[in-house]
Amino acid sequence: MIRVALIDDQALMRAGFRALLDAEDGIEVVGEAADGEQGLELVRTHVPDVALVDVQMPVMSGIEATRRIAADPELSGVRVVILTNYGLDEYVFEALRAGASGFLLKDTEPADLLQAIEVVARGEALLSPSVTRTLIGEFVSRPPDRATAPGLECLTRREREVTALAARGLTNEEIAAHMVISPFTAKTHISRAMTKLGARDRAQLVVFAYESGLVAARGHAE
Repeated sequence: MIRVALIDDQALMRAGFRALLDAEDGIEVVGEAADGEQGLELVRTHVPDVALVDVQMPVMSGIEATRRIAADPELSGVRVVILTNYGLDEYVFEALRAGASGFLLKDTEPADLLQAIEVVARGEALLSPSVTRTLIGEFVSRPPDRATAPGLECLTRREREVTALAARGLTNEEIAAHMVISPFTAKTHISRAMTKLGARDRAQLVVFAYESGLVAARGHAE
């Protein structure tokens, strides 16, 4: 059973999501909240597997709520999916930096929403290679933010290489082919890099790679 929290200031939106999720045998909606502060309390009380969080809300934004969820060790198993009307905007980037595992457009198809919840509940990032490449398209136009980026000196040469390739949008299979290693080994390197950098998932790993300057604006590893 996947336990889900709905956090959105639009009652109609919450009702629509709830009706869809309540109809699924493998999903339980543990509660609803109308702003980020209420949402944070809801998550702390019920500790759901997945929190669907609107990016813009009164009292406390979805980004701040995400940041606090990600920073709380007791909520380490909670995965946040940001809901947005606008696609890949600045709010989405801030949410990924704050610790979100991915994002969904509010007008996403019901089947895609259900699949997304299952993906995130398994601990995977809700970022397909095509979405990762779109993220890259945004990051390459910005200089690296070395002041706020985590140090990458803790990574081995191999871990830095797979991190750079992941940040370019390659899947584990593509990384394996590029480096002439097995997909399992590629996945292991990615997991170790995430652990060392404190990245909750692949989405944050991509953010770290660009903000640290590991991947340069031209899209090649330095």
